[in-house]
Order: sequence, then structure tokens, then C-alpha cells
Amino acid sequence: MDPEPDTSPMIVTPVQEIRAAADRGARTPADLAVSLDAADLMRRGVAANTTRAYTRCWARFAAWCQHGPDRDGSPPWASRTALPATAATLLEYVAELVRADKSPATVEQAIAAIRTHHRAAGFKDTPDTEAARLALRGYRKARAKQGLRPRKSPPITVEQLRRMIEVCDPATLAGKRDRVMLVLGYALYARRCELSDLHIEDVEHSDQGLKVLIRASKTDRDALGEYVPIKAGQHPDTDPVALLRAWTDALAALGVSGGYLLRAITRHGALFPHGFMTGEAINERIRVIGLRAGLRDAHRLTAHGLRSGPASTAAKRGSPLSAIAEQGRWSPNSPVVYGYIREADRWNQYPDIGL
Repeated sequence: MDPEPDTSPMIVTPVQEIRAAADRGARTPADLAVSLDAADLMRRGVAANTTRAYTRCWARFAAWCQHGPDRDGSPPWASRTALPATAATLLEYVAELVRADKSPATVEQAIAAIRTHHRAAGFKDTPDTEAARLALRGYRKARAKQGLRPRKSPPITVEQLRRMIEVCDPATLAGKRDRVMLVLGYALYARRCELSDLHIEDVEHSDQGLKVLIRASKTDRDALGEYVPIKAGQHPDTDPVALLRAWTDALAALGVSGGYLLRAITRHGALFPHGFMTGEAINERIRVIGLRAGLRDAHRLTAHGLRSGPASTAAKRGSPLSAIAEQGRWSPNSPVVYGYIREADRWNQYPDIGL
């Protein structure tokens, strides 16, 4: 069987190169040393969310290796070795997560985190993940037979977006902010981290609408930045230009002319001086607004609905794949974009059988 491709994010560490260099000849201790500043710069090259998630996954795995129980009813195992772990240890850990009814995505992330941690420590091909991934495949099949499917945030349609806008009071500070959050996020096909990171200085007015600087994205790992165009809206309640102006004018009246665009607001309607909306806060706010608007499955809404919704709509209206991918900062070969196109085509090109 061919080895599976390793698509986990790589936390680049020069351990392997250092070891290889040491093997080639004599080196001084300084040649093998990496300063704390250099190591910190290297860590910053990985997305903060990925680092946090992988750190949690590794901590759980390491703790399990030390304290994991034997499920056969016999005395607990002697401690298993977390680094380097064997294929058997990884397989047993996957089985433990399955018994705990963790989602396949959670199991997949755990495998990737463990593999990445090993690579960062210089163990490129350890542990072998073939058995663990076969177990995960079996788990997915079992869940499919039970009628369990991956939980996805439902896409938000334009009609639903307008219903959400209607329950955001434009006379209040929170209402102005929420309208900008929803419409700008929708027009940008924005990831929640991209929305959270937006600064007032990142948005420029142009003759046709707005130019929004996305400082870094999933497909811009070197953080070169990219300007995304947004046309002025035809409907007054969903015109990003007008909504942005109303929000920035409100901020300016409070003495805020720079910094984060989406600001935290107290339950009494006051602005936190230096508080900004995190990705988690944006998710929660979208869910609250959806519930208030009476949307179906509102409890499942997340910021991803502001990304998948416009992409699906654009595909149904015949926009080319390349344009959708570019606006949403997807890789041109992203299977996610192809999924939106395929779903639209299934209806647009439905074979007529005369029923």
C-alpha cells in the first residue's frame, strides 16, 4: 500500500538538519544551538490557532500515554512512550478516542498533531499512521451506517442575511457593528480569523466600492497580504459601503480612528476601549443573531456560513470557479470550491427524465 500523503501543517524545526550536519563532521556546540528568539520566530510561522489546537492535542496524548487505562479490565498499562510513539500506541489512542465518541474530525486532528510533533522533534517517519488511519476509516463507515454525518455550519443565503440584518438595530452601537460584521464577512467570503484581524486602516474606499486588505490567510502563509474588492450593494440594508461608513463614523465619534474594526461592546452598549472581537466571539454573535431572526438551524450557525453561503450562491448564478476561488482566497484546486460548484451543477444540469 502506498504511504499516505502527509498534509498536516509542518512546524519547521532544524533538528534533522542539525543532526545530519553533526554526522557529517565535527561541529562546535554553537553550531548546534538555537536561541530562544530564533525558536520563537520559527513558532510564529505557524498559525496561532493551529499551534494552540495541536498543543492541546499533544498534551492529551502525552497524558494518556502516561495514565491510559487498559480496557480489557486488567491492571493499567505501564506508561507508554509518547515520543517517539509506536504505531501500536497511536492505534490504541485512536481506539480510545473512538470509544469516547469523539468526532472523526477530532480524531483526524489528533493524528495530525501527533505526527507533526514527531516531525518537529526530528522523527520524520514516526509513528507510522497507516493502522490508525485504517481504524479511523472504519469508524467513519460505522457512523455513516448509523446515519451520522459530519456536522457542518449551514450556509447563509442572501435572504437569511437580510433577515439577520433586520434584527440588528442600526440606532445602537452593537447594531451598527453587527451589520458591518455580517455584510462585510459575506462580501469577503471571510474566514472568522480574517474578520477578527481586520483593522480600520485595512479598508479603503474606491469609486466602485471598497478595497479590503486581508493581511494574511490560509493560502497566504507568508503574509504578503491581498486586497479584495467589494462592490457597493444594491439593497440599502446590505450595502457594505454605507454600513461601513455608519460604523466608522460611530467609532470616530467615540475617538476611535484606527485599530481593530470589529470592537467588543458591553451588554450596556458601551465600547471596550481596546477590546476586539475574537473568532469565537464572532461565531457566538452570529448564532445569537440567527436565533433572534428565527432562522432554521440557527443553533448550528457559525461564521463559516458567511463564507460558504456566498460561494454557493455565486456558483448557482454561474460565476466561474476561478472567480469564486480568488474572491474567497481558496486554492484554485481546493476540493471545497469544487464541492460548491458540483452542488450547483447538480440542480442546474439536472437530466430531465420527464417525471
